[in-house]
Amino acid sequence: MNAQARSIPITTFSPTRAQAFLALLVSVVLLLTTVPGAIARGAPDSFADLSQQVSPAVVNITTSTLIAESTNPHPMVPEGSPFEKFFQDFLNQNQGDQPRTRRSQALGSGFVISEDGYIVTNNHVIDGADEIQVEFFDGIGILPATVVGTDPKTDIALLKVESDKPLPFVNFGDSDVMRVGDWVLAVGNPLGQGFSVSAGIISARGRELSGTYDDFIQTDAAINRGNSGGPLFNMDGQVIGVNTAILSPSGGSIGIGFSMASNVVSKVVDQLQSFGETRRGWLGVRIQDVTPDVAEAMQLDTTAGALVTDVPDGPAKDGGMKAGDLILNFDGHDVANTRELVRIVGDAPVGKAVRVVVLREGKTQTLKVTLGRREDAEAADAGISAPQSPPEPVEQTVLGMTLTELTDTLRQDLGLDAGARGLAIGVIDEGSEAWEKGLRAGDVIEEAGQARVTTIGDFERKIAEAREGGRQSILLLVRRSGDPRFVALSVSE
Repeated sequence: MNAQARSIPITTFSPTRAQAFLALLVSVVLLLTTVPGAIARGAPDSFADLSQQVSPAVVNITTSTLIAESTNPHPMVPEGSPFEKFFQDFLNQNQGDQPRTRRSQALGSGFVISEDGYIVTNNHVIDGADEIQVEFFDGIGILPATVVGTDPKTDIALLKVESDKPLPFVNFGDSDVMRVGDWVLAVGNPLGQGFSVSAGIISARGRELSGTYDDFIQTDAAINRGNSGGPLFNMDGQVIGVNTAILSPSGGSIGIGFSMASNVVSKVVDQLQSFGETRRGWLGVRIQDVTPDVAEAMQLDTTAGALVTDVPDGPAKDGGMKAGDLILNFDGHDVANTRELVRIVGDAPVGKAVRVVVLREGKTQTLKVTLGRREDAEAADAGISAPQSPPEPVEQTVLGMTLTELTDTLRQDLGLDAGARGLAIGVIDEGSEAWEKGLRAGDVIEEAGQARVTTIGDFERKIAEAREGGRQSILLLVRRSGDPRFVALSVSE
């Protein structure tokens, strides 16, 4: 013990003091050696019991699709060539009346979630198939399956098979309690090998790939083609993910696999089982995250919330919501960002009247909005464009952007609605802050300082007001190809 730079003669220790010191020393050593073990769980000795427990509920899925293909290759003959008619007559004589067809097969995985034969898999496993065969692990054999419903947004499909006896099944677990580093088990049909088990850990949580409702668990458990639709289990034998995709330059596993979180999947499955389709809540707004510069322009202390950029006809507009509102709380849930709001709204029941807390002009307001159905809103598309022409546009360069007041001709050229208002960006200085913030020619500035601008004079006045008020930046509402977003630009001279 050299921690103390002094020595104590052992003769000065009484037996009682020496025993107490020894006990203290032992307790410190025990603390240092046992605490890490108390926090971290060791690797299982074997996954054999868990594998035996869950495997009967995991299935192989084979799909087949009838594809028509041409029996004769068409020669490349220049249009108008004297040989064109000759080759066409030749093909007509030899092609026959019946086109040749062939069956294309695909393999995937799935798992049974009820004893009466409901099976979960990926939508891409069964998409377009006209025959679906489900092979069971033990004793049941192969059964034909029908599609109950699909959800391309989360890549989930629900199938149904009929069996004379109850089927082995597994339950969903709570994916939200899973932590990075937890052990997981992937079971499926990789590369058509059938009923293969691989183990690994959760490498990351909350991954997004491309979907609106993405919430992927990343794992290093080996996942390959054919594992799609198979379950990812926790150590209690509960499904906490559906294996969906891998990141790989070669097409094979490199230890980066993605499983859709069970707390997303279970809600989708419930709706498919009840209605044969999804029924997601719809608020009816366009939103963006609050960036630090936007927060400064709006004089906000944090970047929390979802900033409303547009309120078309729909539930939000009926409830009194406006562009520029910052959504802070939805139906009792604090909103951290746009992604969180989209998920909360999507999980809310269609037709429910919810309270939405917004920040408007520095004050909070509570709005009551009756939610619509997202699928209905997406199906009802609206697209109107406009024509016509006369006066010459007014043009000026401000903040590195050449701005032009909208005319009917310019609206038509930019594909805007007849009622569109604002300033169109023409030439833009590539060394300007506007360029760095992503503004481009063809964008339309609709608002500046959270007020409508229709003339360059309007725009310059809002810049002057921001400067006079000691503001460092001004908030612009910019629309590109119909999509709005807020951008903050510096106004310091």
